[in-house]
Amino acid sequence: MYKRHLRGDMRHFEYICKMKSISILVPESCVLQAIADPQYCFSAVNQFMQMSGKDPLFDVKLVGKSPEVKLSGGSYSVHADFLLDDVVQTDLVIIPALFGNMQSAVELNRELIPWIIKQHKQGAEIASLCVGAFLLADTGLLDGKKCSTHWGFIQEFRQMYPEVEVQDGSIVTEENGIYSSGGATSYWNLLLHLVEKYVDRETAILTSKYFAIDIDRSNQSAFALFNGQKDHKDEAIIKAQRFIEQNIEDKLSIDFLADYVAIGRRSFERRFKTATNNSVLEYIQRVKIESAKRSFENSLKNINEVMLDVGYSDTKAFRTTFKKITGLTPLEYRNKYRKMA
Repeated sequence: MYKRHLRGDMRHFEYICKMKSISILVPESCVLQAIADPQYCFSAVNQFMQMSGKDPLFDVKLVGKSPEVKLSGGSYSVHADFLLDDVVQTDLVIIPALFGNMQSAVELNRELIPWIIKQHKQGAEIASLCVGAFLLADTGLLDGKKCSTHWGFIQEFRQMYPEVEVQDGSIVTEENGIYSSGGATSYWNLLLHLVEKYVDRETAILTSKYFAIDIDRSNQSAFALFNGQKDHKDEAIIKAQRFIEQNIEDKLSIDFLADYVAIGRRSFERRFKTATNNSVLEYIQRVKIESAKRSFENSLKNINEVMLDVGYSDTKAFRTTFKKITGLTPLEYRNKYRKMA
């Protein structure tokens, strides 16, 4: 509900109250498409409903701290329908993906945080798209809760918001009326999830077909690149990481690696987990599977050849680990990306 609507006649007021009020925030330093897409999505759903003889359900507005926000270095500008103080109450707040340095982007939008918290306290649901999760996490509303974000920002997110349980690979996360999505266009799956929740499955399927989106995609792991978490200052652990990455074909043990960097096993395991947010064995597995992924993408080797190249001799173990990390079997991954190549 917005202040402007209070000026209409009683019938108009009652009609507005029946609609779902959606407030799409217009932050500084954000991704333009992450504002336009949810607006387009819910406006299209309104059209679908009208075409089937139903009343439109969504009242979609852009809300900002200023009437105009310039994006992409001034190449584009977005005009807000309402300022923050104009919004009396809303049913859903959408936080678009931020752009650039996340700490700086959050700092630029600190004025939005009290408003987001206020709306949540008044009963609004909150949805962050992609790295909009950083701004959502800064409100404290995610503390102790699960959250999804872009796979490439997970390590930075964990460092900035250790109280949040960020989900590695998830496309959509929902917990107590707070939603978040995976990276880039994965937010379309969250938008479809919201359409299904607020309208019905049939309309969500229609929307997915209209926008050519795979409605049931639930994992972004197949798109993730594992570059190794070396943005820490533990030189002994960096030395171990480099050794793992340079000896992918070997079967490495924790005892061997601990001896290699001259640290006791228990201390080595503890320091490795603290530095990389992976156990030693998890890190070894991820390095090996990342190498296998690159081989499937760029060579004509069969699955057994790739498996042996990355130090696996057990087909079942390789398949299980590969699917756990990527969300696809080795065959599915090879077929998917060899076709693209």
